[in-house]
Amino acid sequence: MKKEAIVSFFSTLQAANPEPETELEYDTPFELLIAVLLSAQATDVGVNKATRLLYPVANTPQAILDLGLEGLESYIKTIGLYRSKAKHILQTCRILLDEHAGEVPRTREALEKLPGVGRKTANVVLNVAFGEPTMAVDTHIFRVSNRTGLAPGKTVLEVEKKLLRRIPKEFLLHAHHWLILQGRYVCKARTPECWRCSVAPFCDFKPKTLAKK
Repeated sequence: MKKEAIVSFFSTLQAANPEPETELEYDTPFELLIAVLLSAQATDVGVNKATRLLYPVANTPQAILDLGLEGLESYIKTIGLYRSKAKHILQTCRILLDEHAGEVPRTREALEKLPGVGRKTANVVLNVAFGEPTMAVDTHIFRVSNRTGLAPGKTVLEVEKKLLRRIPKEFLLHAHHWLILQGRYVCKARTPECWRCSVAPFCDFKPKTLAKK
């Protein structure tokens, strides 16, 4: 995808959705952090169902610690890998209290030191909670970046670095959400819906037919 096509690509996505937001429900950076930790190998819908029950009872590091392991597990047991996630969340809450005065740190280095927090999770928190122009490459963004020719790469990190380099600065803050939503609802893994894709004219992918399936 050429530079002029990239500008048109994101201008089109911006026009359709000027202020895209995460589909995870949260009110504070801490609630976002917990939701993102729970979202690994789980859907946002499933996470939201769990946190709607959890957060009215416990939405601070100390409150979650007070629940204990079994108490926390009872709220998130509908989510995949809930046992290991519960342990990571409790460990994270303890570190936040001991080392960060109960607040979510605002640097990638500090975030990645929290149990269960990798580069992608850190990037989500930095972007969504703190407005940093980071790029959290998940399966959707990885697929869209390669399929469209926006930022082809063999690894997540390679794609992330290319996206940060190729996307114009005026689009970087919201690019993460535009690409996720595009991959989740239009540029799907098995059957991309090119026939209704607003950015198809700027995409390198050439389907056999644009007819509706």
